Amino acid sequence: MLFGKEHVERYRATGGEEGHEWQGTTTLILTTTGRTSGLKRSTPLIYRTDGDAYVVVASSGGAPDHPQWYKNLLADPEVEVQVKAEEFRARARTATADEKKRLWPRMAEVWPQYDQYQARTDRDIPVVLLEPVR
Repeated sequence: MLFGKEHVERYRATGGEEGHEWQGTTTLILTTTGRTSGLKRSTPLIYRTDGDAYVVVASSGGAPDHPQWYKNLLADPEVEVQVKAEEFRARARTATADEKKRLWPRMAEVWPQYDQYQARTDRDIPVVLLEPVR
């Protein structure tokens, strides 16, 4: 399965039955509001939980610039999240340095490529917490 628009479509159409489990890990769908366009943009992301929060990594495969979804949530941290069939609003925030120190190894445990991505870029790859607003 592709990791992009098709992934989002299949995930949504099946309530996460297709797409939640992906290449040995789990994904959620993050929907941000475009900082320029104002349009809703949805992205599949690998996640883990930390208490009530969902943790994702703004890796962009180790590209030199942050992914668009991360730039969008910096401009507007009010986001929508889908985990399997559950959809909810959340507030996104970048992990503090201490939180990242604790969370990065947990994320690299489920997706070891994160360490490779960080090694190939000079930017500090952000870890993001999606805190449900219920």
